[in-house]
Amino acid sequence: MNIENAKSQMRKGMLEYCVLLLLKHRPSYASDIIQQLKSAELLVVEGTLYPLLTRLKKDGLLTYRWEESTQGPPRKYYALSNEGEQFLAGLESAWEELSNTINYLKNIHPTLIEQ
Repeated sequence: MNIENAKSQMRKGMLEYCVLLLLKHRPSYASDIIQQLKSAELLVVEGTLYPLLTRLKKDGLLTYRWEESTQGPPRKYYALSNEGEQFLAGLESAWEELSNTINYLKNIHPTLIEQ
Protein backbone atom coordinates (compact mmCIF):
# COMPACT_ATOMS: atom_id res chain seq x y z
CA MET A 1 0.00 0.00 0.00
CA ASN A 2 1.24 3.46 -0.89
CA ILE A 3 1.26 5.92 2.06
CA GLU A 4 0.80 8.91 -0.27
CA ASN A 5 -2.35 7.34 -1.69
CA ALA A 6 -3.69 6.73 1.82
CA LYS A 7 -2.91 10.32 2.83
CA SER A 8 -4.62 11.61 -0.30
CA GLN A 9 -7.76 9.61 0.47
CA MET A 10 -7.80 10.92 4.04
CA ARG A 11 -7.49 14.52 2.81
CA LYS A 12 -10.30 14.04 0.28
CA GLY A 13 -12.52 12.69 3.02
CA MET A 14 -11.86 15.74 5.19
CA LEU A 15 -12.07 18.44 2.52
CA GLU A 16 -15.83 19.00 2.70
CA TYR A 17 -15.68 19.31 6.48
CA CYS A 18 -12.71 21.72 6.31
CA VAL A 19 -14.42 23.97 3.73
CA LEU A 20 -17.58 24.12 5.81
CA LEU A 21 -15.52 24.96 8.91
CA LEU A 22 -13.90 27.86 7.08
CA LEU A 23 -17.22 29.19 5.86
CA LYS A 24 -18.64 28.96 9.38
CA HIS A 25 -16.40 31.88 10.34
CA ARG A 26 -17.06 34.16 7.38
CA PRO A 27 -18.18 34.19 3.75
CA SER A 28 -15.23 33.61 1.41
CA TYR A 29 -14.44 33.36 -2.27
CA ALA A 30 -12.73 30.32 -3.75
CA SER A 31 -9.20 31.74 -3.91
CA ASP A 32 -9.45 32.78 -0.27
CA ILE A 33 -10.64 29.30 0.70
CA ILE A 34 -7.70 27.73 -1.14
CA GLN A 35 -5.27 30.10 0.61
CA GLN A 36 -6.73 29.33 4.03
CA LEU A 37 -6.50 25.59 3.37
CA LYS A 38 -2.88 26.00 2.25
CA SER A 39 -2.16 27.90 5.48
CA ALA A 40 -3.51 24.87 7.32
CA GLU A 41 -1.22 22.66 5.18
CA LEU A 42 -4.10 21.12 3.24
CA LEU A 43 -3.19 21.62 -0.41
CA VAL A 44 -6.17 21.95 -2.71
CA VAL A 45 -6.38 23.12 -6.31
CA GLU A 46 -9.22 25.01 -7.99
CA GLY A 47 -10.12 21.93 -10.04
CA THR A 48 -10.94 20.14 -6.80
CA LEU A 49 -12.55 23.01 -4.91
CA TYR A 50 -14.98 24.37 -7.52
CA PRO A 51 -16.85 21.08 -8.07
CA LEU A 52 -17.11 20.67 -4.28
CA LEU A 53 -18.51 24.20 -3.85
CA THR A 54 -20.99 23.57 -6.69
CA ARG A 55 -22.15 20.32 -5.09
CA LEU A 56 -22.51 21.91 -1.65
CA LYS A 57 -24.54 24.75 -3.19
CA LYS A 58 -26.73 22.27 -5.10
CA ASP A 59 -27.28 20.31 -1.86
CA GLY A 60 -28.51 23.49 -0.17
CA LEU A 61 -25.60 23.74 2.26
CA LEU A 62 -24.16 26.95 0.78
CA THR A 63 -25.41 30.24 -0.53
CA TYR A 64 -23.43 32.77 -2.51
CA ARG A 65 -23.41 36.41 -3.46
CA TRP A 66 -21.47 38.33 -6.07
CA GLU A 67 -19.29 41.19 -4.88
CA GLU A 68 -17.42 43.71 -6.99
CA SER A 69 -13.65 43.57 -6.70
CA THR A 70 -11.14 46.38 -7.02
CA GLN A 71 -8.66 43.85 -8.41
CA GLY A 72 -10.52 42.31 -11.34
CA PRO A 73 -13.88 40.73 -12.06
CA PRO A 74 -16.64 40.33 -9.45
CA ARG A 75 -16.06 37.59 -6.88
CA LYS A 76 -18.50 34.93 -5.77
CA TYR A 77 -18.55 34.77 -1.98
CA TYR A 78 -19.82 31.52 -0.46
CA ALA A 79 -21.49 31.26 2.95
CA LEU A 80 -23.19 28.55 4.96
CA SER A 81 -26.95 28.34 4.61
CA ASN A 82 -29.09 27.48 7.64
CA GLU A 83 -29.14 23.89 6.40
CA GLY A 84 -25.35 24.05 6.02
CA GLU A 85 -24.97 25.16 9.63
CA GLN A 86 -27.07 22.21 10.79
CA PHE A 87 -25.12 19.82 8.57
CA LEU A 88 -21.82 21.18 9.92
CA ALA A 89 -23.04 20.64 13.48
CA GLY A 90 -23.66 17.00 12.57
CA LEU A 91 -20.20 16.70 11.04
CA GLU A 92 -18.64 18.26 14.13
CA SER A 93 -20.39 15.67 16.29
CA ALA A 94 -19.25 12.86 13.99
CA TRP A 95 -15.69 14.23 14.02
CA GLU A 96 -15.68 14.35 17.82
CA GLU A 97 -16.77 10.71 17.99
CA LEU A 98 -14.19 9.64 15.41
CA SER A 99 -11.45 11.66 17.08
CA ASN A 100 -12.25 10.10 20.45
CA THR A 101 -12.11 6.63 18.91
CA ILE A 102 -8.77 7.29 17.19
CA ASN A 103 -7.27 8.81 20.33
CA TYR A 104 -8.46 5.87 22.40
CA LEU A 105 -6.94 3.36 19.98
CA LYS A 106 -3.67 5.30 19.75
CA ASN A 107 -3.31 5.46 23.52
CA ILE A 108 -4.55 2.06 24.52
CA HIS A 109 -2.04 0.30 26.74
CA PRO A 110 -0.93 -3.08 25.39
CA THR A 111 -1.73 -4.80 28.70
CA LEU A 112 -5.38 -3.79 28.33
CA ILE A 113 -5.79 -5.64 25.04
CA GLU A 114 -7.24 -9.11 25.54
CA GLN A 115 -5.09 -11.76 23.97
